Amino acid sequence: MRLSSPHSQRQHINTMAALITGATGLLGRQVTKAFERSGWRVIGTGYTRASPPSILKLDLTAPDEIAKVLEDVKPSVVVHCAANRFPDKCDNDPDGTRALNDAATRALAKLCALSSICLIYISTDYVFPGTEGDAPYHVTSAPKPPNLYGETKLAGEKAVLEEYAKAGEKGKGWGVVLRVPVLYGEAESPAESAVNVLMDAVWKAQEKDASVKMDHWALRYPTNTEDVARVCQELATKFLGTHDPKSLPITLQFSSEDKFTKYEICQLFAEIMGLPLDGMVANAEGNDPKAAVQRPYDCHLSSQALKDLGIDTSTMDFKGWWRREARAYRK
Repeated sequence: MRLSSPHSQRQHINTMAALITGATGLLGRQVTKAFERSGWRVIGTGYTRASPPSILKLDLTAPDEIAKVLEDVKPSVVVHCAANRFPDKCDNDPDGTRALNDAATRALAKLCALSSICLIYISTDYVFPGTEGDAPYHVTSAPKPPNLYGETKLAGEKAVLEEYAKAGEKGKGWGVVLRVPVLYGEAESPAESAVNVLMDAVWKAQEKDASVKMDHWALRYPTNTEDVARVCQELATKFLGTHDPKSLPITLQFSSEDKFTKYEICQLFAEIMGLPLDGMVANAEGNDPKAAVQRPYDCHLSSQALKDLGIDTSTMDFKGWWRREARAYRK
């Protein structure tokens, strides 16, 4: 795999455009910043929170709209962050979830592949079953999603890889899947992140006679959105500096090594905020077999393939980040 010099890569980047779908979301905002800091021309897409010209309004379920945006922006790289990413919401809207996570991803991948554009598809650790004793999962591990969210994200993975394979010699782009775990980071509201929102649960536990049940069974590996954004930018730079993109791996994973249950995260938040947690009850029962949405026990992702590619896999310290940022959540 022959790489061009760092100087020529920087010159190349300064003329390149990156298109970020879901640029108004929790991850998309940080991906946008990471590319801008590295000198890229960056255009985002959104829907309900679009704000042209920096954030174009794009209905990803409309292939004609996708084609027009790609023609207008002419990106070298697309980072596909847009998704229906909350398992409960996915189950409440299965058709809409399939349309966005699967069908829209296929339409985007087809157009990018035929135009020799690099596409980084953000996927999830929920493509794996998370059965006790299975983790860590490697890029070669067999997926078996436990719920609709994981099923539709795996379908999106297959769509990306299939469309780039179909393009063959017609396209010289690179379609890559990047799996990540639960994310946290700078948020417009706590509800944007399944981690940030736990701060609300800690405050709810302060109410009189509170008895907030919190999961103390499933293991989570919360990863900061700024770290994921940096990895996306480094992958894009790797693509531009590679003379044969098809020599690059097509499935990668990135995860922090910080491990917590939701209850343990709440304990940490309470400690940082100087609050008692008497109003919260640890629930170590695991999945209810009758529950509509089954959640994995441990979906820890191995980042080894990313390390082998020469990408920096270091992550922010979870406790340290929250000690710095918790002031925004004080009442």
